[in-house]
Amino acid sequence: MSVSALGAGLGLKPEHYEAAHDCAAPGLWFEVHPENYMLGGGPRLAWLDAIGERHPLSLHGVSLSLAADCPPDEAHLQHLRTLVERVQPVLVSEHLAWSAWRGQYNPDLLPFPRTGAALNRIVDNVQRTQERLGRQIAVENPSHYLHLDGHEWDEIEFLTELSRRSGCGLLLDVNNVHVSAHNLGFDAAAYIDGFPAEALLEVHLAGHRQDSSELSGLLIDSHDAPIADAIWSLYERLIERIGPRPTLIERDDQLPTFAELLVERDHAQRLLERRRAV
Repeated sequence: MSVSALGAGLGLKPEHYEAAHDCAAPGLWFEVHPENYMLGGGPRLAWLDAIGERHPLSLHGVSLSLAADCPPDEAHLQHLRTLVERVQPVLVSEHLAWSAWRGQYNPDLLPFPRTGAALNRIVDNVQRTQERLGRQIAVENPSHYLHLDGHEWDEIEFLTELSRRSGCGLLLDVNNVHVSAHNLGFDAAAYIDGFPAEALLEVHLAGHRQDSSELSGLLIDSHDAPIADAIWSLYERLIERIGPRPTLIERDDQLPTFAELLVERDHAQRLLERRRAV
């Protein structure tokens, strides 16, 4: 299936394998973190194969560390390529962040100053990844919690130039925009309006929560709550401008039933179908 034919999808969790496999909702697709399936065999990979026979799949990586001070790990890229060849995903994506630095690995998606040197490094790492995988990837905008010094590029301009120079696509996480706008004090609607339509391959929608410390005032990109009305509004604003794009509902914690997730997915699907009918 081509990317343009995708509707709204769901992040696939082991708790929902059977329901996901049996669901016949039109346009439904599923996304997984490839790191959970880089295996030689076993029941988890068998389930992914079975679901992939009935639904399109997407791989959304969390550990390539594209903004690191070194190229992506060759062994990791080889395992990822093996999985890509096995499941033939319609989309492969990663984050604009780093996890490894000076040989040390941190299990998080960490920010960096958007400098010219960083752009050169990330362009090289994205190109290496795409060449190794034999396909284009999409890169996701990050969520932010603190102001960093040293930025030379606006974030949208940085992502646009990264796409132009590396040939990658972009993934727009609307919840990340809302969370970052709240935490850093910029206009989320203006960010949505300025995001480049031509490079945008996929959209993510997710829930967030208030930080447990009332003094911080931060919003946390937690993926553990229903999608807020503000996110739905930004999403509608986006697709009214650029048209339909494959849209994923992310939920990684406090998992509800599959039927409850499907309600959110179906809402996104109706919005996409309404926009297609215009």
